Amino acid sequence: MKSGLEWIAEYSESHRNPTNKLLHWICVPAIMWTVIAFLWSIPVPQFLQLHPWINFASIFMAIAMVFYISFGFKILMAMLLMAVAMLGFTEWLAQAVTIPIWQIALVVFVLAWIGQFIGHHIEGKKPSFFKDLQFLLVGPAWEVNYFFRKIGFIR
Repeated sequence: MKSGLEWIAEYSESHRNPTNKLLHWICVPAIMWTVIAFLWSIPVPQFLQLHPWINFASIFMAIAMVFYISFGFKILMAMLLMAVAMLGFTEWLAQAVTIPIWQIALVVFVLAWIGQFIGHHIEGKKPSFFKDLQFLLVGPAWEVNYFFRKIGFIR
């Protein structure tokens, strides 16, 4: 099993071009939110309706946190904070708008993936998730790792 640092190193190989990186800084969090929003939109079976925050989005993010443990405590905590913020935003948005949240997420999802593919076209390398779907979870951690290194929070 790969360590978090090995995942990040492998992900970094196809994310070196500055334009591709910039597009990823915008698109990766957008895609992460859309996945949460799509999962949030799935009706919850009666036996799971214990609390409004117990739904497919929160369950998925809890499982993702198990994966993020291998990235170290600081990245795990940042990912947990990001997940809670996105879940909270999704809950707020679901209450604030009259159209189904999945429809908003669908537009953001399509636009963000267009941005991702443009970035990879510029980079000249295919997206990492074509090799392994787990890279879809690595992208956000890669961004957190990059940011933490820039500010000297981790080495």
